Amino acid sequence: MNSPAGAAPVALTIAAVERDTGLSKDTLRVWERRYGFPSPLRDAVGERLYPLEQIEKLRTLKRLLDLGHRPGKIVALPVEDLRRLAQASGNGGARVTAEEAGEGQLANMIDLLTAHRFDELRGQLSQQLVRKGLARFVADVVAPMNELVGEAWSRGDLQIFEEHLYTEVLQGLLRQAIASLPRREQRPRVLLTTFPQEPHGLGILMAEATFALEGCHCISLGVQTPLLDIVAAAETQRADIVALSFSAVFNASQAIDGLAELRAKLPPAVEIWAGGGCAALHRRPPAGIEAMRSLDQIPPALARWREQRAD
Repeated sequence: MNSPAGAAPVALTIAAVERDTGLSKDTLRVWERRYGFPSPLRDAVGERLYPLEQIEKLRTLKRLLDLGHRPGKIVALPVEDLRRLAQASGNGGARVTAEEAGEGQLANMIDLLTAHRFDELRGQLSQQLVRKGLARFVADVVAPMNELVGEAWSRGDLQIFEEHLYTEVLQGLLRQAIASLPRREQRPRVLLTTFPQEPHGLGILMAEATFALEGCHCISLGVQTPLLDIVAAAETQRADIVALSFSAVFNASQAIDGLAELRAKLPPAVEIWAGGGCAALHRRPPAGIEAMRSLDQIPPALARWREQRAD
């Protein structure tokens, strides 16, 4: 199974599949025994090797698991059925088309992304930011673009590196726009980050932009902050709110358990607001957690917070 020099590998080891898909080695072995998938090849010494087409299916299965589906119901399905299911599950059962999301402009930007014309994509996004302003750019461009990129990924139309490059382009624009806003010292003081297993930073940047536009004092720790460090930072920075973002692929149990532990370690006066695409978070948030489905919920929640503190 050795590939020619310079050629892409035709199969990956179990350790590489674990890193690539987020599925543990134990899960892969259990599925192999219980469901007959994946069905790895073996190298000369008997080690498992997973063909690339199986890895694509495993990525889609991981996405569906994080959306709440049970492995016994989905592992045996053909990959095309899984992609349709992921597409429907990720959009509340209804496909969001490019025309509905932005009258063709967003569709054009998706085309630029898949054609690897990243400088042009950056230029179009920059123009939209200037024309709309930060608030409407986040709501009208970034949010629906994220939906379309997620759909393209679930269908297999977008490669991982393309999604990463898209994210880097948007993160750069958002950081620049946030830095240009007047520095506010108003309350609430909002600490923003993600848990250690969550490397996706676009959602928390979108939240930071919304908080900053509402006059909050924002303290960003970036992504993947250990829980005890979040607690320490909340104390030293005198945070009123700890805001966390969870992508759709974040492990649901880790999100629920981590939030419950964080709630127990923070003073009751420090609120925890959590948002993003993790479906389980909205179905059963732990006690004392404000779960938000969209950025639109932040302004009224802030108005409520400020009204309560004014009493």
